[in-house]
Amino acid sequence: MTTALQPPLPSHPLLRLRLAPQGGIPRAIDGAWWPRSYDLLAELPQLLVGLPRMWGHITSVTVNGATWSAVPGRMLVANHVVRLRRTPTASAAHTIVLLSPGQGRWDLLVVPPATTEEAAEPIMAAAADGPA
Repeated sequence: MTTALQPPLPSHPLLRLRLAPQGGIPRAIDGAWWPRSYDLLAELPQLLVGLPRMWGHITSVTVNGATWSAVPGRMLVANHVVRLRRTPTASAAHTIVLLSPGQGRWDLLVVPPATTEEAAEPIMAAAADGPA
């Protein structure tokens, strides 16, 4: 009898996310996310699943329409419908806005996917640790 070896299951890349500490002072940026591509359908599920549970279920996400590839009106993530919105404003070019009813709003700085690790680390640290 011959046993066929199964290739190892593909590993999921680690979520590249840095969040600011929770506090009573509102912040303009709540952290930084460094996706691997501008394919929102591929990147968003991993981000949403990796967020703190206290943020609740994110029901609405707003991204810059010129930055991200095709964005449908909604998608299913972890058995929850997430509404996707595009904004044309230049001020939101490198941010993503996450909304959770009754829980809050979080704005994350988006580090461009092609950014090197050496360049991304200080950007992410500043977004998470910088002044409110």
